[in-house]
Amino acid sequence: MSTYFDSLTKGHWGTAPRLGSAGTWSSGPKLLLLHGVTRQGKDWQALLPYLDPQWEVVTLDFRGHGRSDRADRYFVVDYVADVARVLESVNATEVTILGHSLGAMVAAAIAAEVPERVSSIVLEDPPFHSMGQAIQGTSWQAQFRGMLRVAQAGGSVDQFAAGLADIDIPMKNGTSRKLGELREPSAIQWSATCLEAIDPGVLQPLVAGQWLEGYCPSSIAKQIRCRTTLLQADPDAGGALTDRDAMELTQQLSAVNHLQFPGYGHQLHATIPQKVAEATNALL
Repeated sequence: MSTYFDSLTKGHWGTAPRLGSAGTWSSGPKLLLLHGVTRQGKDWQALLPYLDPQWEVVTLDFRGHGRSDRADRYFVVDYVADVARVLESVNATEVTILGHSLGAMVAAAIAAEVPERVSSIVLEDPPFHSMGQAIQGTSWQAQFRGMLRVAQAGGSVDQFAAGLADIDIPMKNGTSRKLGELREPSAIQWSATCLEAIDPGVLQPLVAGQWLEGYCPSSIAKQIRCRTTLLQADPDAGGALTDRDAMELTQQLSAVNHLQFPGYGHQLHATIPQKVAEATNALL
């Protein structure tokens, strides 16, 4: 199975050969960007202008997403194994990894499993248990179940956007609202563009509450020794990282900078990219 990646320099998208054919990265500061589930590498577009030009930036499409190959299974541990192979294939060392959501959980596991290749990590709102077995009956499960229906139905990007906008999301007060009422049209359109390019199988373990099988956040945290920045969105504004998970993580990490963003939801790199970039650039 091959993983599709882009090399970015000073905010410009470069060529995207298959990993394993690109040789090694340069000796400069290296930044690997890992996107969230149902997204793709270009989800980081808004962040790029704010990143320090010293970074050599690489981003990839996870298995089943964007232009990467489809696979038989989509558990978090499978994405971790893919990224470990990527880093080995390019002989990467001293890499900073910025991961969002799924990408943040992968970044944490990579720092624990191959510490010789990672110098620091930035974890943007990792969902951890929110998208494990605890997803049952939540708005997250309703959203992903609706996305699975849309992905299985197929069609054009505009048809995907219409289907996404029509997903019912349960509210804490017992009512429900359409996803199209909760998100800007441009956000729905981008989600549709990404969803049109994924394998619907990506969503099945999420909906079933099986996504975290084989992945233990507390065990992983205890093995992380590199500098860690934890970016926590506001759970009341759509953030996925609970206060409990954030507290447990920070207690177990040896060196962590925990930053909270009241009033901002899960997509911090899209809504406040300058803040995410500041936290990342501080690791240079």
